[in-house]
Parts: sequence; C-alpha cells; structure tokens
Amino acid sequence: MVQLLVWLIGLCIFLLLIFDPPLGLLILWNILIPVAPALLVVAAGLWRNICPLATTVLLPRHLNLSNKKKMSPLLQSKLQLVAIIALYLIVPVRHALFNTNGMATAALLTVAAVTGILMGFRYDWKSGWCSSLCPVHPVEKLYGSRIIASLPNAHCDRCVKCSVPCPDTTPGFHPAITRKNSYQTWSGLLTIGGLPGFIWGWFQVPDHTGATSLTLLLDAYAYPFFGFLGSLLLFVLLKRLIGQQQERVLISFFAAAGVSCYYWFRIPALLGFNHLEKDGLLLDMRGVLPEWSILSMTILSTLFFFWWLVFRKSGHRSWVLRPVYV
Repeated sequence: MVQLLVWLIGLCIFLLLIFDPPLGLLILWNILIPVAPALLVVAAGLWRNICPLATTVLLPRHLNLSNKKKMSPLLQSKLQLVAIIALYLIVPVRHALFNTNGMATAALLTVAAVTGILMGFRYDWKSGWCSSLCPVHPVEKLYGSRIIASLPNAHCDRCVKCSVPCPDTTPGFHPAITRKNSYQTWSGLLTIGGLPGFIWGWFQVPDHTGATSLTLLLDAYAYPFFGFLGSLLLFVLLKRLIGQQQERVLISFFAAAGVSCYYWFRIPALLGFNHLEKDGLLLDMRGVLPEWSILSMTILSTLFFFWWLVFRKSGHRSWVLRPVYV
C-alpha cells in the first residue's frame, strides 16, 4: 500500500512537471530530493522498498514478463561504474536546465524509467537497474552503511542471487566492500572520494533560467569538477597514510562529510538564506527566523551526521532482511 501511494505521488509529480512545471519542480527539487539523503542515512532500506522508479522498473519481474537472465558479476561491475559517472554528469545539468525546466526534467525521468524497464525485461529482479545502473545507487551505498534497522523486503519474496553481493541484504554494505576487479575499485574510489567535494562545488553554481548554452554547461561543471578532484585526491592521500585497517573509518568520515555538506547549504537555501539569491527556495523565512537559528540548524545537522556515521556504535545491519533462497 505504501509502495502504491508513493508511486502515485511520483506519477503526480511527473504530470505536474509537464502541466504545471513551477509546482512540479518545487515539489521534486525542494521537497522530495532534500529529504532523500537523510532518509538514506537513517533507513536506506525504506527508500529501496518504496522508491517509485524501482516499483516501475520491477514491474516486468512482478508480472512475470522478465526473461530473468542472470547478470554476470563483471557486467554488473561495469554498470555500477557507469552509474557513478552518470551521477556526476547529470547532476551539474540541474543548474543549467533541470532545476528550472519541468519538461526537460520529465524527459530525464522518462529516459531513466524506460531504460530501467528495458533492463527489467531482460535481467532478473534488481540486477538490471536498482543494484547496477541506477545513478542514485552509489549514494545509497555511501550513506546507508549504518542504518537504524533492517526492514522486511517489499520486493523480493525469494532470493535468486541476482546481485552478488546483494546490496540490500549484505550487512554494513558500502562502496568499497567489493574490489574483485578494476571496475569495482574505481566505482568505490570515485564514490567515496569524489562525492563530498562534488557536493561542495555544486552549491557554488547558480541556477540559470535562460536558454542553455555550451558556456552555461561548462560553468555548471567547473566548480563540481574541481571540488570532486580535490576531495578525491585528499581521500587517496589519507588512505595511504592510515592504511587498510582504518579505511572503514575513513569511508564513514567521507560519507558524513558529503551528507553534512549537502545540508550545510541546503537548509539555508530552503528557508531563503541562500548565498545565491533564491535558488532552491521552499519557504522564505528571512523576516521570521534570525540568521543564527539557520546556522544552529546546519551545525546540529553536521554534528548529527558525523555522530551517526562515524562515532555511533552500531551493529552491522543490512538494508532489508534477506528472503529465503530459491
């Protein structure tokens, strides 16, 4: 029932992007998306259960229309590398196009849904999209390593080992948990090391409301690229200094840095205290809230995420409970 409700909400947002773009863009980028990182940190399994795109792309399997082909671990590794590269290529275009153009955003969602459905017709369960090609999946792996509880699996009633290792049911899953080939190694490195700096750089770029041009695209990529490169080099350096034994702590630190950086800029923007005028505005509270209250909220969010991801003692849990094997 929750899946259906969230799917219908997703459908309404999609239609609003076409027929009422200002409202659709507001709900998608300034309500739904700002909640997602915190949800992935606390309960990644909940998002994996109710994601409307996942519900859509898994319809061929639920309706027994899939060919149920087993994806090889090597292909899955390649697609996971494609996913993180796609994330870094798509997100900067939000400033140049998607943040202000409802039709373009609807087209982007359509391409993602059609691609996922086609993969679902060929490959079994989540291997075709959710655990391989989805650009959100790298963020799930980085933020969701210390969730609060394992939830029942709302999609898979039986395990067919479609993805090995399974991200949903492997305790303490993170981007560097598997490094059996160069694709997996690079995927983990780009996700862990690059994301914090990429997020910082993304928030230094203003939205553009005019026609998209090559110059605007280059401007949209410049800050995120240099931020990505800086944090990636820092991660590689620190990894060499601390050695393999403390690598897991370093990964948690970079995960906390990424999500904290997101909310450090996102909370002020949502409430009208953005340094880039009204980009990302949800509700203008400048005449209501003092500036120190916004600073307090951002500091508290940073302290929370570092405590949750780095310092909190928690047992290794999986996002969802593993169903029985076939």
